[in-house]
Amino acid sequence: MNTFESFKMAAQTLVANKMRSSLTMLGIIIGNASVIAMIGVGEGAQKFVSDQVSSLGSNLLFILPGSPEAQSRPVFSPQTLVLEDAIAIAEQVPSVKEVAPQLNSSELVTYRNKNVSTLIYGTTPELLSVRDFDVARGRFLTNLDLKRNQQVVAIGSELANQLFGNMNPLGEQIRIKNVSFTVIGVMQPKGSSFGTNLDETAFLPVTTMANRIVGKNSPYGLSVTFINVSIEDENKMSAAQFQIENLLRLRHQFTDEDDFTVRNQQDLQETTGAITGALKVMLAAIASISLLVGGIGIMNIMLVSVTERTQEIGLRKAVGASARDILVQFTIEAVILSIVGGAIGTGVGVSGILAVSNFSDFDAGVSPVAIALATGVSGGIGLFFGVFPAQRAAKLDPIVALRTA
Repeated sequence: MNTFESFKMAAQTLVANKMRSSLTMLGIIIGNASVIAMIGVGEGAQKFVSDQVSSLGSNLLFILPGSPEAQSRPVFSPQTLVLEDAIAIAEQVPSVKEVAPQLNSSELVTYRNKNVSTLIYGTTPELLSVRDFDVARGRFLTNLDLKRNQQVVAIGSELANQLFGNMNPLGEQIRIKNVSFTVIGVMQPKGSSFGTNLDETAFLPVTTMANRIVGKNSPYGLSVTFINVSIEDENKMSAAQFQIENLLRLRHQFTDEDDFTVRNQQDLQETTGAITGALKVMLAAIASISLLVGGIGIMNIMLVSVTERTQEIGLRKAVGASARDILVQFTIEAVILSIVGGAIGTGVGVSGILAVSNFSDFDAGVSPVAIALATGVSGGIGLFFGVFPAQRAAKLDPIVALRTA
């Protein structure tokens, strides 16, 4: 019997037992769909995190208060960075392009009878270029606002909509911690960054923020939450980081352990990429278990099929079918089940990825590699787990088989 005849007979047998064939394929369908969907979601998560880091700006360094060890332990952040540190970095480190300190606080913003709890940034005019913010209406903060401790505020687009609706917010008075501020600008939509919706934030002069909202809590000057630093050239990033660290050590007069931490944007990208990459591998490994279970299901059903079809096997051998013919037919049946199940599972997995992309922030993509891998593995599993039942069928003695039937 040639291969075409074996394939034809195997297909007819599977079609004649639709329910059994469908249940046998179910494990492969679930396994393929899970692997493709999980890899797609994992790649979407990687892209999402990468975009989040990129949205911070370009060629950035972040200076945080406290040593790396201290940052992972305390409930309250140490107050070791001051505004004068940011000014010194801008003036004394030649490879630095611009410096934007931030003093953050979560406060209640009020306009008439509307109240919104949101994040307040006390900062400087340089934040616009350092973090790639844009103004949609009005203006942003100026150095004169900082010098005079002006009670002015620029607000995010969503915060403006929540407080003012269709009204023009420019020139209106809002209250932050019972202090009145004049709205001078509305920001362009920026989106979220690491769980913070930047379109719901408000921006105050850092001096006004310290004097009127959070108070001065450092004996060494006006404390800040962290400092953003943009570097002129990506190739000068390491040199700039080295110079900043030395400058801050001299200013803070520390010889043992630094009371600050400088984070490189590239290091942050690599760290988050490694975490999401490991997550993707873990998800794919968990989903692959379904493929293994599906393969075992094929073997079990094929073994049952051998038992049920003992008379058929004995009759075929009695009329001249060789052991090889029986082996090929049962192997082809197992491979057909796994390939068809893999194809259906691929369709389900791709549909799942498209659904995730439409209903979440993850731009999950269909990976051709994942599809080829899952389909190839499912076919291999069908072949692997189908060989044992096929060999068992091929070894049946025709006389014993007929008697047993």
